[in-house]
Amino acid sequence: MSSPTLRLNESTTVVDRLVNFFVEHEDLRTKSWFLSNAPGPLFMILGAYLYFCLYAGPRYMRDRKPFELKNTLLVYNAVQVVLSWVLFYEGYKGGWGGHYNFRCQPVTYATDTISMRMAGAVWLYYIAKITELLDTVFFVLRKKDRQISFLHLYHHTLMPVCAFIGVKYFAGGHGTLLGFINSFIHIIMYAYYLLSAMGPKVQQYLWWKKYITILQIVQFLIIFVHTLQIQFQPNCAFPKPIAALLTFNAGLFTYMFSSFYVRNYNKDKKHAAALKASKME
Repeated sequence: MSSPTLRLNESTTVVDRLVNFFVEHEDLRTKSWFLSNAPGPLFMILGAYLYFCLYAGPRYMRDRKPFELKNTLLVYNAVQVVLSWVLFYEGYKGGWGGHYNFRCQPVTYATDTISMRMAGAVWLYYIAKITELLDTVFFVLRKKDRQISFLHLYHHTLMPVCAFIGVKYFAGGHGTLLGFINSFIHIIMYAYYLLSAMGPKVQQYLWWKKYITILQIVQFLIIFVHTLQIQFQPNCAFPKPIAALLTFNAGLFTYMFSSFYVRNYNKDKKHAAALKASKME
């Protein structure tokens, strides 16, 4: 049986290794960039976000009519479409358009033009994840409480944290495929929201909402496989603990988005079938 002192020393060693790992991998290129030096400001933003969405916002809106925010949503969603397109384009030019290897792409901290372009794209993706917190703020102000699910809050809270880790330590390499694919899907998603904000005359033609969820599921399945195979490549220099974390996260999101799809769209299909059957009786 190991002694308490031995167990304490082993725990200290693990902590030291973890600290050393992040110190060694700190990306000095991005350290001075906005909101990239330390996690404190980000956690303050996320704390304020959760406080507003879960407590202050609903309390403020309790006895008020929902805000329409039509013009605000038109501008916001149009900006997100453009931002997502820029991110997709920069991800393509910065690596995934031919410079990166899909089997194993180590993180480089070089300052050449292409490497810095990808680092800039990773930082911009991080900023985009922060701006997307407004999605929930608008739901609260419009009293769209059904949209504020655990999945929605978890996804919007975790993604800025993951993006911060990317900017701070891994602004390039294998893990950036998630942002590249995610940006493409967000072009479609925010285009849908933009059209939806135009009113009922346009909304009647928006039949493809559920396919956005399918794209999100496919996205996380790709990332799951893409990061899992790193564990079976002993010569790949991309950090295996980070790859394992990305694999776990992708697997969790695959499950959560799949459950969301089954709950929302299969239920609607069953309801429509039951309604049709009742009319035939």
